[in-house]
Amino acid sequence: MTRRPIRVLVSKPGLDGHDVGAKVVARALKDAGMDVIYTGLRKTPEEIARRAKDEDVDVIGMSILSGSHLPLARRLKDLWDEYDLGTRMWLVGGNVPEKDHEALADIGVDAVFNSRSRLDDIVRYIEENVARWPRN
Repeated sequence: MTRRPIRVLVSKPGLDGHDVGAKVVARALKDAGMDVIYTGLRKTPEEIARRAKDEDVDVIGMSILSGSHLPLARRLKDLWDEYDLGTRMWLVGGNVPEKDHEALADIGVDAVFNSRSRLDDIVRYIEENVARWPRN
């Protein structure tokens, strides 16, 4: 039986208007054979949750450069059950100070990749760990 490709939602929540990094990550994931859905800029946590559910993704990625990673992650976590997101892998990337990594983990984020993260490290993390997150 052939397994379907890993499906990843790359999202840009909040008022952040810079998406070059998110597009570079999305391209690297596509090049690694993953199905990638990019939300575009300025999406609400509600839009992200709905899209993750509708697209049946394995991984939800949030790219945040604005510094609002904690309130945006808290809001998405509040929506998790409402949108029946199960146990999907949840990643946050962007400008996230080291001091906030533990708070994001406490909210439910599985891994944080800062702006200087290597693309192959992101790909490898997803490939090696996605099976540990059965979606429902």
